[in-house]
Amino acid sequence: MKELLNDTIISFNEYIDRLPEGCMMIANNLRDDRIAEALNHIRDFSEGASWIAEAIRLLKENNVAINLDMTKIINYLAEINDGLSIGDYNLVADLFEYEIVPFFTGVELGASKI
Repeated sequence: MKELLNDTIISFNEYIDRLPEGCMMIANNLRDDRIAEALNHIRDFSEGASWIAEAIRLLKENNVAINLDMTKIINYLAEINDGLSIGDYNLVADLFEYEIVPFFTGVELGASKI
């Protein structure tokens, strides 16, 4: 189990570290009218959010401290869905750039070994 936790922490940190860049790519694609490409990346983002939720659950169950509010991520997903459903791609782009990027910037689990 320790190896699984260590691997999860490493994967979590690597994924979180790449998220801001991916979010900016989504925002730029939306603003540049590359909607299909942006939507594919948004799908990947929401699948990644599910993985983050599962990783957080596993880590918390094993007493790894995490200061990441999953409720905020769920709210972001709802806002993204709302924006997409009305076709407001600028709103969604702004959400990624000005809310989601800052939320994930600098998030890292302090321990890489259990």
